[in-house]
Amino acid sequence: MKSLIKIFAIAVVLISAVSCQENGRPNYQFMPNMYESVGYETYSETAAFRNGVEAQLPADDAIARGHMPFTIPNTLEGYDDAKLNLMNPLDSTLIDAKRGKELYDIYCGICHGTKGDGQGNLVKREKILGVPQYDDAGRNITVGSVYHTIYYGKNAMGSYKNQLLDEERWQVAAYVMQLKADLEK
Repeated sequence: MKSLIKIFAIAVVLISAVSCQENGRPNYQFMPNMYESVGYETYSETAAFRNGVEAQLPADDAIARGHMPFTIPNTLEGYDDAKLNLMNPLDSTLIDAKRGKELYDIYCGICHGTKGDGQGNLVKREKILGVPQYDDAGRNITVGSVYHTIYYGKNAMGSYKNQLLDEERWQVAAYVMQLKADLEK
């Protein structure tokens, strides 16, 4: 029993000695470059690159990972080309009408109306005028023309390419075609 008390007393003394050490000074660093990396100034001079500048431009014709450029131009001929030839790359199993409706209501419904009838809140409040219905015979929209319009904008409508991802734009275009079909019934 006395030896147990002696062991306990020694443990208490060791624990108190260890707990009272000063932690304000850092311990020895095995690889200091891992802890304190060299901070490079963005526009500073360097010998690492040929042009002598730290900041570098991406390589010519570089494409961001996961992004495919839209090659159809923002012209009337490009719109007609998209209207005739551009098809939705999402097959029927990837088209999510619920997601398309959510995105449509957020970005498009305020002007075009939740039913695609051109009677959104801004039109009802007369903040903007002249938003046509999706089933207007003169428009004859296709999924390609809808995507082109979402990407570049048209007339008073601005571009939504920065607000919607590529897949989301196709979801919205598919939902617009669904609204058009519902209006034509």
